[in-house]
Amino acid sequence: MFDSINEISNGGIVPSAWLRKAVHDDIISSGKYKIQEANFQPASLDLSLGEKAYSLVCSFLPLTGSVESKLPELQISEIDIRDGAILEKGRAYLIPLLEELRLPQGIRAKTNPKSSTGRLDIFTRVITDFSDQFDIIADGYEGRMYLEVFSRSFTVKVQTGLSLNQIRLFKGDQACSPGELQEAHQSKPILFAATGQQGQLTSPNFDNTIGLSVDLKGTSEGIGFRAKKNSALLDLSRINHYHPADFWEPVYADDHERLILEPEEFYLLSSTESVGIPPEFAAEMTAYDTSSGELRTHYAGFFDPGFGHGEDGRLGGIQPVLEVRAHDVPFMIGPGQKVCTLAFEKMLEAPEEWYGPKVGSSYQEAGRILSKHFKPGVSTRQLKMFEGRVG
Repeated sequence: MFDSINEISNGGIVPSAWLRKAVHDDIISSGKYKIQEANFQPASLDLSLGEKAYSLVCSFLPLTGSVESKLPELQISEIDIRDGAILEKGRAYLIPLLEELRLPQGIRAKTNPKSSTGRLDIFTRVITDFSDQFDIIADGYEGRMYLEVFSRSFTVKVQTGLSLNQIRLFKGDQACSPGELQEAHQSKPILFAATGQQGQLTSPNFDNTIGLSVDLKGTSEGIGFRAKKNSALLDLSRINHYHPADFWEPVYADDHERLILEPEEFYLLSSTESVGIPPEFAAEMTAYDTSSGELRTHYAGFFDPGFGHGEDGRLGGIQPVLEVRAHDVPFMIGPGQKVCTLAFEKMLEAPEEWYGPKVGSSYQEAGRILSKHFKPGVSTRQLKMFEGRVG
């Protein structure tokens, strides 16, 4: 089944139909645990936490050995997470994933955090045996995957089967040319000036990227959120459960539409621009843009086909959420200032289903900034009313 992928001459990201074939052929397997249908996304597969976690002295790459050969000198303790366990903020953990790989030659893989993970300021990355890179898995790799987890803002509870990150498979060159992106933009608009201004289209750059800025106008509700210190425990299995005021405080720009980002604070903000990803493409946001200053913008940098596009292509784009941290010094951002870039990649084939409610996507709704763990529709006024409860 999956071997017939070689009959496709072009390169690109492997869509969900081929990912299902990869699971059927044990190219991706999970032993006694069945890979759930809900884990399949249009261009990626959600990966699941295994049965145990190791608290670590520090992060590492295995380089010339296996991951497990490095554990005796780096692990502090072993934790059974089958019935749930707490990961303390500010501590590094390594969790073997349930899935294993048996990649054929010519097929490589890349992993990234899920959007919900990034919106909680949980830093994750995958390591594999004999690797000198995080999240990059070479073609022909056979073996286990291990997830490094470092929660920076919140102490969290996890358990076996929970998904914090996802994997994509690639065949050949997935990069799209400037001409391809421009052509797609003409027929299926990719970048919109702002939500509610769908007729004002902005052309992408003449490489395969577009620049994004922070929406500093916002609304009367503010422009975003900042994580609170000393918040309560956050159980990642609970959806639409927590009151935002227990974990977040609203953020406002000043009268000149500027915001000073304080060092080592975590912010959730929105881009000024709205983005729609046509089904023939996916996109990845760069974690760092060296020209934008001392800040990190985005942990979960992957956008599935159909994000902001809608089933009929008329959604008109959605403002991507930016997960932002300033480093070292306070850093001021102003109107129109580009803070990150969005690079577009070709799909091997357009997926049968796009990002949206049909595949269980959580963030096709405009205006939702906080992760799915928090009660939706809570106003800034309500946040202020409850602000004194925790933190």
